[in-house]
Amino acid sequence: MLEKRYPLWLAGKPVDTGLTLDVTDKYTGGKVSEVALADADAIERAIAAARAAEPAMRRMAAYERRAVLEHCVARFRERFEELALALCVEAGKPIRDARGEVTRLIDTFRVAADEAVRMYGEVIPLDISPRAAGYRGMWKRVPVGACAFITPFNFPLNLVAHKVAPAIAAGCPFVLKPASLTPIGALIIGGVLAEAGLPEGAFSILPCRGPDAAPLVEDDRIKLLSFTGSHDVGWKLKARAGRKNVALELGGNAAVIVERDADVADAVSRIVFGGYYQSGQSCVSVQRVIVHEAVYAELRERLVEAVSALRCGDPRDEDTFIGPVISEAEAERIVSWVESAVAAGARLLTGGTRDGAMVKPAVLEGVPRDQPLWRREVFGPVTVLAPFSDFDEALALANDSDYGLQAGVFTRDVYKLMKAWDELEVGGVMANEVPSWRVDHMPYGGVKRSGTGREGIRFAMEKMTEIRLFVLRTP
Repeated sequence: MLEKRYPLWLAGKPVDTGLTLDVTDKYTGGKVSEVALADADAIERAIAAARAAEPAMRRMAAYERRAVLEHCVARFRERFEELALALCVEAGKPIRDARGEVTRLIDTFRVAADEAVRMYGEVIPLDISPRAAGYRGMWKRVPVGACAFITPFNFPLNLVAHKVAPAIAAGCPFVLKPASLTPIGALIIGGVLAEAGLPEGAFSILPCRGPDAAPLVEDDRIKLLSFTGSHDVGWKLKARAGRKNVALELGGNAAVIVERDADVADAVSRIVFGGYYQSGQSCVSVQRVIVHEAVYAELRERLVEAVSALRCGDPRDEDTFIGPVISEAEAERIVSWVESAVAAGARLLTGGTRDGAMVKPAVLEGVPRDQPLWRREVFGPVTVLAPFSDFDEALALANDSDYGLQAGVFTRDVYKLMKAWDELEVGGVMANEVPSWRVDHMPYGGVKRSGTGREGIRFAMEKMTEIRLFVLRTP
């Protein structure tokens, strides 16, 4: 069961401010809990505490940082079902998928525990000319200092983990603002961190209103801002961030290419997962399916049949595949984009209606290239089909996007796969897999409007640290 009220975590301590943020069950719409809401004073105190904690965090030995992360792994395993239930209720995520995200939360902290003792440096030969004779050099990585993290609603455990875990591994104190729609999971993580032996003030987890979070973006005491969310918000935050380092993991409208030699049944099964898992609320959800004309009709028939059969309903039901989207307003927007495409000449093959926040999974074809369903991120259970006759044409269609997070290519031709890797304007290419696939230690991030920087523990730690050079002269 969820608690009736959760405190926020200010400088590592539970605090109840007296201000309240209600949390709703995304399937029923009813209130299920409430959390303490931070005000501007709490945010100021959290930033000051994080800044003051920098020396103690920096002095933590690698084995001590690893021990903190290993404690978290053990406690998350003990609280597995509690975390899964919180995710199911506050995010509307089907319970089987919720358990999958808890598993990834554990994986992410486990990998971070390993990486905490792998912050390597390098010896640099400096004697490249006579003037450098007698000099030697080396460099190491040191933590940047206090970090600010802003996380979204769609993976409220694992996307928090992808900021918090590498920060601890690197030795950075932090202030986290979780999504207002899904704050409980982050606060449970805060309770585990409070047990783990971090230095005083090393972390704060503060549900708050957007305007009150401005210091997390603008305050110069914060040395790194890491944001995951929409591209509209992300790039605006970067413009306000001043001198601090910024990492952005933003949206996408991911494409899959299916060549004529692909295993169509296999491709369809993966597209169903990639396009409709978590009701399409993933920045690497399959949105555009680009199919060779020789297998287009077969794939369309198989995909429509499979999507039409998906079980929709209560996310607590073990057999549910499609739960609600995050709000009724988002459901209205998704359906309006479907209707706009149909009005512009697209053909709706299945789904595309809604009941409250439940959107019936949709497949369309013939969507004009200027429609939101092609150009923008739908963030819902919708895919659009487009045929191609030549592989270069397929690559061009996939690149016809302002986004570039990940893409998938289904073919047995290794040369085409390598060409896709060379030419697709994305952060990652998945061969015979959908772009939705991710393992939590790999470099993950995008180009174009999809962001800057990479997550994945080691790569996030590189962003959270800076190189410090040492030069020794022998007289």
